[in-house]
Amino acid sequence: MFKLKIIVVDKTRSVFLKQGESFYLGRLRHYATTEWIEVKPAKIRKGTPTQNILAVEGKSISKRFLPHDYIISLDVNGKHYDSEGFAGKIQKLSITQERITFVVGGPLGLSPEVLKGTHESLSLSRFTLTHEMSRLLLLEQLYRAFTIINNEKYHK
Repeated sequence: MFKLKIIVVDKTRSVFLKQGESFYLGRLRHYATTEWIEVKPAKIRKGTPTQNILAVEGKSISKRFLPHDYIISLDVNGKHYDSEGFAGKIQKLSITQERITFVVGGPLGLSPEVLKGTHESLSLSRFTLTHEMSRLLLLEQLYRAFTIINNEKYHK
């Protein structure tokens, strides 16, 4: 079975978003072995430079990368796909890669080091989204991609 790994900074605090994550993680597991990893966030203190906070989180994230992972970071400057295009990308990667790892940063995003260490960056929207909301959107789009790949009726 195909493997997915999703690395996120911090746990989801919003109850309705947590429920949505559980819902889509359950559905995704019909198509792929799915691993959800929460890394500890760095403390955001007044006066601490953003780059220092991102560097600490980046080290925690990078420790979770494995040599054969195809890593896709979520970033505002990433590539935009429509649902069919994203499904096509997932389908191609499922043939050539052992595992796809998605990385979702915290409220400050991802460090430049993490972004440089990924194979590509993905943008879910031109809108500004909370990091918690982007997790749910990613899970829903992954589920949608697998239903498109399998010609199931979820996607209209």
